[in-house]
Amino acid sequence: MKWNQQTIAVTGGAGFLGQKVVEQLEKKGCKNVFVVRRKDYDLRKQSAVKRLYKNVRPDIVIHLAASVGGIGANRDNPGKFLYENLIMGTELLEQARVNHIHKFVTVGTICAYPKFTPVPFKEEDLWIGYPEETNAPYGLAKKILLVQSQAYRQQYGLNAVYVLPVNLYGPGDNFDPSSSHVIPALIKKCIDARRNGDDSIVVWGTGKATREFLYVDDAARGIIMAAQKYDKSDPVNIGAGFEISIFDLVNLIVQLTGFKGDVIWDKSKPDGQPRRCLDTTRAREEFGFVARTSFETGLKRTIKWYKQQDVA
Repeated sequence: MKWNQQTIAVTGGAGFLGQKVVEQLEKKGCKNVFVVRRKDYDLRKQSAVKRLYKNVRPDIVIHLAASVGGIGANRDNPGKFLYENLIMGTELLEQARVNHIHKFVTVGTICAYPKFTPVPFKEEDLWIGYPEETNAPYGLAKKILLVQSQAYRQQYGLNAVYVLPVNLYGPGDNFDPSSSHVIPALIKKCIDARRNGDDSIVVWGTGKATREFLYVDDAARGIIMAAQKYDKSDPVNIGAGFEISIFDLVNLIVQLTGFKGDVIWDKSKPDGQPRRCLDTTRAREEFGFVARTSFETGLKRTIKWYKQQDVA
């Protein structure tokens, strides 16, 4: 099939990552890209998912839509995040089977990995233990979609693939303190503190945990490459292949934002998973994906974007 002539439905296509995926698909000459919006199709409802497939008749589905947040949001919404992520993905995959679509790409989460996964995380280690407690319901909901995609490939021949992006960041990220992830949360804290003349900021945890971060444009490119070139049931990590401690991350963002005050560590708050860093060998070998954006460059672009929104 001529991939760029297919009708591609992108769930969550109006979101942070989704906008970049849609943008890059259109730049590649894909003329029939349909952005699935919640106001039109509530994917938590089977009737809406059936209506989506009937109305759009997609050849390819890229499933990005998710109910997700940082440590605090995961801690406060375990039931909601489990149910909504599980039901959306399950119904979308089932209707993909019923409608005989050409390809289904599920975008999973690094939260699916066990709490004490050896670093760097290899795809075959997904099942060696239980996820970190604060994000386990979300991670497990996403991981069951891997099982479903593999089962549907085995029984029905559905070409379903599963990719695991590491923590994303970049311009357009979610900066809402109630649900944002660590990078936008820290950027907002530092810039707001400068603006307000505050002499300190409070950061959760001990700073000992490590994380890996992938610039959103790189993530979108990796997902599209998997959609184009990858046709196997094995999950694939998509990441930048490095880790940084939260302590060092805070210091870097403090430096790049120009915040001159003190950093107070609230050690009563959770660190989350102790370490995160992906082995990205499979993505490189299977479809040639390598991250291009350096971490400091990506942070500078993200900070610049947030400052422009703040001024506006």
